[in-house]
Amino acid sequence: MTRPEWESLCDGCGRCCLHKLREDDTGALHFTEVACRLLDTSTARCADYANRRARVPDCVKLSAGKLGRIDWLPPTCAYRLVAEGRDLPSWHPLVSGRAETVREAGVSVAGRCVAERRAGPLEKHIALWPGRVPKRAGPLPPANAPPDARPNARPDAPPDALQGPAA
Repeated sequence: MTRPEWESLCDGCGRCCLHKLREDDTGALHFTEVACRLLDTSTARCADYANRRARVPDCVKLSAGKLGRIDWLPPTCAYRLVAEGRDLPSWHPLVSGRAETVREAGVSVAGRCVAERRAGPLEKHIALWPGRVPKRAGPLPPANAPPDARPNARPDAPPDALQGPAA
């Protein structure tokens, strides 16, 4: 998969750009409704995507190699879905042909999150919705479907394969 193809998997929902908290003693993960300082809370778009890692040092550049070590991607994330052997859902722009379907399905954080600079303590903004599939989005495609049942997958790829940029 080329870098542009890999990047096109992102539906632009902004859920991965919300701050998360991890409990030191249990390792439990908690999503918050607080957006990274570069995320435009009205559009769910990064204000400086090309330079985000320089401006936000803990911003993660996703790659196929990193996916197995990341446990905080939301259940609706296309990178996660493909890694699990799932098709992209009907609301994903690569399927629907329209970026607006992400917001229509209730998946986008646009208009639902709090700006980092206005939030205050993250602990006061723990939220369940970023870690859940919205009802409007409908159920996700089943996991580990055989390749012939996954029209978006390469026919020669095993169900759990993900071919993306290595770094």
